[in-house]
Amino acid sequence: MNIDEHLAARVVWLIFIAIWVALRWRPNVRSRRTRVKRTHRSLREQAVYATSYAGLGLLPGIWVFTGFPRSLNFEPLPYALIVGTVLFATSLVLFQMTHKALGRMWSNSLDLREEHRLITTSIYTRLRHPMYTAFWLWALAQMFTLPNWLAAFSGTVGFGTLFFLRIGAEERMMEEEFGDEYRAYVKRTKRIIPGIY
Repeated sequence: MNIDEHLAARVVWLIFIAIWVALRWRPNVRSRRTRVKRTHRSLREQAVYATSYAGLGLLPGIWVFTGFPRSLNFEPLPYALIVGTVLFATSLVLFQMTHKALGRMWSNSLDLREEHRLITTSIYTRLRHPMYTAFWLWALAQMFTLPNWLAAFSGTVGFGTLFFLRIGAEERMMEEEFGDEYRAYVKRTKRIIPGIY
C-alpha cells in the first residue's frame, strides 16, 4: 500500500468523524435539557458502551493518527475506499434521520426522558432501532476504508458487543414503559434491517 492510499483512508475516516460529531452535537445538547425519568446505566452498560467507543473511535483513531500497529496493515481490495465512503455516507444520513425523528427523546444510554413518548414515525415506521443500523454501517465502512486489520475490524467487534448485550434490555425497558403500544409496534417492524431482522 502506498502513502497516498493510507492518506486517503485517514482523510475519509476523519471527515466522517467530524461530520458525525457535528450531527450529534445539537441533539446531545437538546436532549440534556430534558430530565431523565428512568435509566439503566449499570456498570455493564458502561462497559459495553466503552467497548463500542474503543472499536468505533479509539482504536481506528490511533491508527489514523499514528499508523500503529503498522504490522497489521494490508492491501485493500480495489474500490474498497469508495465502498467504505458510500457506507459512511449512508450511515450519516441514517444518523441525521434518527436524531430528527427522536428529538429530545434521544439518549446514548438506556434512558427514558420525562414525558417520553414512543416514536413510530419517519425512519421509525419500519425500523425500531435505525440508530443501530447506522452504527452497523459505520462498522462495515471501517472494514472497507481502513487498511489495517485492527482498525478495520475493531468497529464490528466493539459495536457488535454493545448491540448484542444491549438490545434485549432496551426492548424490555420500552415494553415495560409503553406496554401494548410497544408490543404492537414490535409486531409491525423489524429491529435494524427492513423486512429481515
